[in-house]
Amino acid sequence: MSERILIIGAGFAGMWSALGAMRLLDQQGKADGSVEVAVIAPQPELHIRPRLYEKNASKMKAPLSEIFANAGVRFIKGYATAVSTAKNSVTYANDAGHETTIGYTKLVLATGSVLFRPDIPGLAHAFNVDQLADAADLEEHISQLRRLPESLSRNTLVVAGGGFTGIETAAEMPHRLRAALGEDADVRVIVVERNNAIGPDLGPGPRPVIEQAFAELGVETRLGEGIIAIDPRGVTLASGERIDAATVVWTAGARANPLTKQIDAEKDAFGRLHVDRNLKVIGHSNVYATGDVAYAAIDDDGNRTMMSCQHAQNLGRSAGHNVAADLLGVDPIPYSQEKYVTCLDLGPWGAVYTEGWDRQVALLGAEAKKLKTKINTEWIYPPSADRAATLEAANPLRIVVA
Repeated sequence: MSERILIIGAGFAGMWSALGAMRLLDQQGKADGSVEVAVIAPQPELHIRPRLYEKNASKMKAPLSEIFANAGVRFIKGYATAVSTAKNSVTYANDAGHETTIGYTKLVLATGSVLFRPDIPGLAHAFNVDQLADAADLEEHISQLRRLPESLSRNTLVVAGGGFTGIETAAEMPHRLRAALGEDADVRVIVVERNNAIGPDLGPGPRPVIEQAFAELGVETRLGEGIIAIDPRGVTLASGERIDAATVVWTAGARANPLTKQIDAEKDAFGRLHVDRNLKVIGHSNVYATGDVAYAAIDDDGNRTMMSCQHAQNLGRSAGHNVAADLLGVDPIPYSQEKYVTCLDLGPWGAVYTEGWDRQVALLGAEAKKLKTKINTEWIYPPSADRAATLEAANPLRIVVA
């Protein structure tokens, strides 16, 4: 076979890996088919997961077929089921379950993350906003609530987890419930968080803003509490408190896609593969990891990448460039993304934008919301299908920090 860079995943990291690799091949005069760049994914589309707490979830995707075709990237429709680093091969299945094995010269694992699902009785009764179909199920459920008799349970929604996703989901839900039940409905949204503070991973910087927004939106919290059981009528907390709720949304964290378990390499507590500064998996000469499956140094100060769109985009550009550089024998560009920001959506209240790893608040309210809207509707979407513009956007030195 010709040499092949094989990328598993068409999310933010996978898409940009493919385009980053093609960019360098083009620059080196190797975009002539002598090196194939191929992407394996269920569909040639980018799911905009950072927006799935919003309504109209079915629209939160962007087509990639034309972009890939114009850039010279081969798309392979399928679900990766096995990776053999000994044989340099990947096995994937189609919708009917038929499996095919394909070889690679270099592999980029960009399979993203999955929702953390602990062994809690009744967890299957909870909704989530992890994937497009999940968000669509929640939207359909909310739209049908008005068919239920008026009750406290019908009007109550519990969000399990007070991290980034839980906060954004909770802030949006009072508005979404009233849109379904009527503006005068006495709705309750309650966030249950195991830690003693909301947004434990966000630190104290934005917390007063989040608390203010929650107070004005009417979002309640149960801090230092865990959910020990879920049923169709509500949740039971570790303290024994019962919350009757017709709707429970599970947002309690993420883990690296379990395909990483097939790579014999060191992993962090979330299942992410340890990589070097060029994003090569430590101990494997032909395997790179990027996005949510990579445990990567972001600077020289000990900071590591987060499982976020912000880091996935830039990790993807770097992984694509460096895997192609490795194959061609040219110098890599070590991954670095020293500026770190967060922009947390707080529903109709606005948003809060912070800068730095200590998350100092720089913008809040309506002003931050304008920035968040721009990020969510423009910056994180794929580039145009124009080949030159697409490849230029894949420059690994082009760091997008939102």
